[in-house]
Amino acid sequence: MDKLLDILKSAAPALATAVAGPMGGMAVKAIADKLGVPASITDVTAALEANPELALKLKEIDSKDFEVETKAVTDRWQADMQSDSWLSKNIRPGTLVYILTAYLIFAILDGFGFRISESYVQLLGQWGMLVMTAYFGGRSAEKIVGMMKGKS
Repeated sequence: MDKLLDILKSAAPALATAVAGPMGGMAVKAIADKLGVPASITDVTAALEANPELALKLKEIDSKDFEVETKAVTDRWQADMQSDSWLSKNIRPGTLVYILTAYLIFAILDGFGFRISESYVQLLGQWGMLVMTAYFGGRSAEKIVGMMKGKS
Protein backbone atom coordinates (compact mmCIF):
# COMPACT_ATOMS: atom_id res chain seq x y z
CA MET A 1 0.00 0.00 0.00
CA ASP A 2 2.83 2.41 0.84
CA LYS A 3 4.44 1.94 -2.59
CA LEU A 4 1.14 2.66 -4.33
CA LEU A 5 0.58 5.79 -2.23
CA ASP A 6 4.12 7.02 -2.99
CA ILE A 7 3.55 6.60 -6.73
CA LEU A 8 0.14 8.27 -6.59
CA LYS A 9 1.33 11.17 -4.41
CA SER A 10 3.78 12.27 -7.09
CA ALA A 11 1.50 11.64 -10.08
CA ALA A 12 -2.05 12.15 -8.84
CA PRO A 13 -2.37 13.58 -5.31
CA ALA A 14 -6.18 13.58 -5.29
CA LEU A 15 -6.21 9.90 -6.19
CA ALA A 16 -3.66 9.22 -3.45
CA THR A 17 -5.96 10.90 -0.95
CA ALA A 18 -8.89 8.82 -2.18
CA VAL A 19 -6.91 5.55 -1.93
CA ALA A 20 -5.76 6.38 1.61
CA GLY A 21 -9.27 7.38 2.71
CA PRO A 22 -12.25 5.36 3.86
CA MET A 23 -13.34 4.64 0.29
CA GLY A 24 -9.89 3.36 -0.69
CA GLY A 25 -11.14 0.07 -2.08
CA MET A 26 -13.44 1.84 -4.50
CA ALA A 27 -10.65 4.20 -5.52
CA VAL A 28 -8.27 1.31 -6.19
CA LYS A 29 -10.97 -0.38 -8.28
CA ALA A 30 -11.53 2.80 -10.30
CA ILE A 31 -7.78 3.16 -10.92
CA ALA A 32 -7.51 -0.52 -11.87
CA ASP A 33 -10.39 -0.12 -14.33
CA LYS A 34 -8.65 2.87 -15.95
CA LEU A 35 -5.39 0.94 -16.19
CA GLY A 36 -7.00 -2.32 -17.30
CA VAL A 37 -5.56 -4.44 -14.47
CA PRO A 38 -7.19 -6.53 -11.72
CA ALA A 39 -8.57 -4.48 -8.85
CA SER A 40 -5.97 -5.17 -6.18
CA ILE A 41 -3.38 -2.94 -4.58
CA THR A 42 -0.62 -5.34 -5.61
CA ASP A 43 -1.66 -5.44 -9.27
CA VAL A 44 -2.16 -1.68 -9.55
CA THR A 45 1.21 -1.02 -7.88
CA ALA A 46 2.97 -3.55 -10.14
CA ALA A 47 1.40 -2.02 -13.27
CA LEU A 48 2.48 1.50 -12.28
CA GLU A 49 6.01 0.36 -11.40
CA ALA A 50 6.35 -1.57 -14.67
CA ASN A 51 5.08 1.28 -16.83
CA PRO A 52 5.68 4.83 -15.54
CA GLU A 53 3.66 6.21 -18.47
CA LEU A 54 0.54 4.88 -16.74
CA ALA A 55 1.24 7.28 -13.89
CA LEU A 56 1.05 10.13 -16.41
CA LYS A 57 -2.33 8.78 -17.51
CA LEU A 58 -3.45 8.93 -13.89
CA LYS A 59 -2.19 12.52 -13.66
CA GLU A 60 -4.44 13.47 -16.58
CA ILE A 61 -7.38 11.69 -14.96
CA ASP A 62 -6.64 13.39 -11.64
CA SER A 63 -6.55 16.87 -13.22
CA LYS A 64 -9.75 16.36 -15.20
CA ASP A 65 -11.59 14.91 -12.21
CA PHE A 66 -10.43 17.80 -10.02
CA GLU A 67 -11.75 20.36 -12.51
CA VAL A 68 -15.10 18.58 -12.86
CA GLU A 69 -15.46 18.21 -9.09
CA THR A 70 -14.53 21.83 -8.43
CA LYS A 71 -17.03 23.07 -11.01
CA ALA A 72 -19.79 20.88 -9.56
CA VAL A 73 -19.14 22.19 -6.05
CA THR A 74 -19.05 25.77 -7.29
CA ASP A 75 -22.33 25.33 -9.18
CA ARG A 76 -23.99 23.75 -6.15
CA TRP A 77 -22.80 26.53 -3.84
CA GLN A 78 -23.97 29.20 -6.28
CA ALA A 79 -27.39 27.56 -6.45
CA ASP A 80 -27.52 27.48 -2.65
CA MET A 81 -26.74 31.18 -2.43
CA GLN A 82 -29.46 32.06 -4.97
CA SER A 83 -32.05 30.09 -3.01
CA ASP A 84 -34.61 31.81 -0.81
CA SER A 85 -33.96 29.30 1.96
CA TRP A 86 -32.02 30.52 4.99
CA LEU A 87 -30.86 26.96 5.70
CA SER A 88 -29.34 26.36 2.26
CA LYS A 89 -27.37 29.61 2.52
CA ASN A 90 -26.06 28.85 6.00
CA ILE A 91 -25.63 25.07 6.10
CA ARG A 92 -21.84 25.12 5.64
CA PRO A 93 -21.03 27.72 8.29
CA GLY A 94 -23.65 26.18 10.60
CA THR A 95 -22.12 22.74 10.23
CA LEU A 96 -18.65 24.12 10.89
CA VAL A 97 -19.84 25.94 14.02
CA TYR A 98 -21.65 22.81 15.25
CA ILE A 99 -18.61 20.55 14.79
CA LEU A 100 -16.22 23.01 16.42
CA THR A 101 -18.63 23.55 19.33
CA ALA A 102 -19.06 19.80 19.84
CA TYR A 103 -15.27 19.37 19.77
CA LEU A 104 -14.90 22.16 22.35
CA ILE A 105 -17.54 20.55 24.58
CA PHE A 106 -15.72 17.21 24.36
CA ALA A 107 -12.47 18.93 25.34
CA ILE A 108 -14.09 20.69 28.33
CA LEU A 109 -15.82 17.52 29.52
CA ASP A 110 -12.57 15.59 29.21
CA GLY A 111 -10.87 18.29 31.29
CA PHE A 112 -13.43 17.76 34.04
CA GLY A 113 -12.73 14.02 34.10
CA PHE A 114 -15.56 12.71 31.94
CA ARG A 115 -14.42 9.86 29.75
CA ILE A 116 -15.06 10.58 26.07
CA SER A 117 -14.67 7.58 23.79
CA GLU A 118 -11.65 7.95 21.53
CA SER A 119 -13.71 6.84 18.53
CA TYR A 120 -16.08 9.81 18.94
CA VAL A 121 -13.20 12.23 19.21
CA GLN A 122 -11.54 10.81 16.10
CA LEU A 123 -14.79 10.82 14.14
CA LEU A 124 -15.55 14.41 15.10
CA GLY A 125 -11.97 15.41 14.22
CA GLN A 126 -12.26 13.79 10.79
CA TRP A 127 -15.57 15.52 10.16
CA GLY A 128 -14.01 18.80 11.23
CA MET A 129 -11.11 18.38 8.82
CA LEU A 130 -13.49 17.45 6.01
CA VAL A 131 -15.80 20.41 6.62
CA MET A 132 -12.94 22.89 7.04
CA THR A 133 -11.24 21.61 3.90
CA ALA A 134 -14.45 21.95 1.92
CA TYR A 135 -15.36 25.30 3.43
CA PHE A 136 -11.99 27.04 3.28
CA GLY A 137 -10.04 24.92 0.80
CA GLY A 138 -12.90 24.70 -1.69
CA ARG A 139 -13.04 28.44 -2.16
CA SER A 140 -9.25 28.62 -2.45
CA ALA A 141 -9.31 25.89 -5.09
CA GLU A 142 -11.98 27.80 -7.02
CA LYS A 143 -9.80 30.91 -7.03
CA ILE A 144 -6.72 28.96 -8.14
CA VAL A 145 -8.58 27.27 -10.99
CA GLY A 146 -10.01 30.65 -11.99
CA MET A 147 -6.55 32.23 -12.05
CA MET A 148 -5.18 29.33 -14.09
CA LYS A 149 -7.93 29.88 -16.66
CA GLY A 150 -7.25 33.64 -16.75
CA LYS A 151 -10.23 34.70 -14.64
CA SER A 152 -10.24 36.43 -11.25
